[in-house]
Amino acid sequence: MWKLFKRLIKLCSLIITLAIIIAGINVYMVATDMLNITDSYYEEIDIEPECILVLGAGVKPDGTPSDALQARLDKGIELYRAGVAPKLLLSGDNGQVEYDEVTAMREYARDSGVPDEDIFTDHAGFSTYDSIYRADEIFCVSRAVVVSQKDHLYRALYGCKKMGVEARGVPADGKEVYSAYYGSEYNYREYLARAKDFVKWIIKPEPKYLGSKIPIDGDGRETE
Repeated sequence: MWKLFKRLIKLCSLIITLAIIIAGINVYMVATDMLNITDSYYEEIDIEPECILVLGAGVKPDGTPSDALQARLDKGIELYRAGVAPKLLLSGDNGQVEYDEVTAMREYARDSGVPDEDIFTDHAGFSTYDSIYRADEIFCVSRAVVVSQKDHLYRALYGCKKMGVEARGVPADGKEVYSAYYGSEYNYREYLARAKDFVKWIIKPEPKYLGSKIPIDGDGRETE
């Protein structure tokens, strides 16, 4: 009985320690990147971004953008039209033939009047980590505006910093559309994802797919 009690104490101690570490990582990540997120980007331009990076967020069964993804696209297109950056970089998951975030994103931007040559698509943005890594490695991005829901932007901007990409974040619509896609537990998912990416940025493994460089100052039609 005493041995079982000691094991339970050790297990509880381990859980508490992990919880403290994860909480500390979250506080650190939010604190270090909160000043790089702005709702009024037009008045606070302090870099010359080469592109607006819109991160994927799922599609509906009919292949159209989810509400969370549509909110990101709308904000990205709004910034493009305002002249914040000359190119859109749409990064999402197209790992299976039957699941294609990226084509849905491209078609939405195209239908909104963005010229094909200004739409770059990253079909191997399977995660936030992959999207940021590939933005630097494949698309040669050094300065960017990143668009996602605010809670997600902290993690994305942290990754940009680790890849040497100077970035600012502009939030799309918030929790109501984000939680509708990820479920009511999305806050916990994001807390854990921040801790996971914190470790990955220390190790910095290569994404599953890299490939030839396609500089962001070229023609987006090369990425179709």
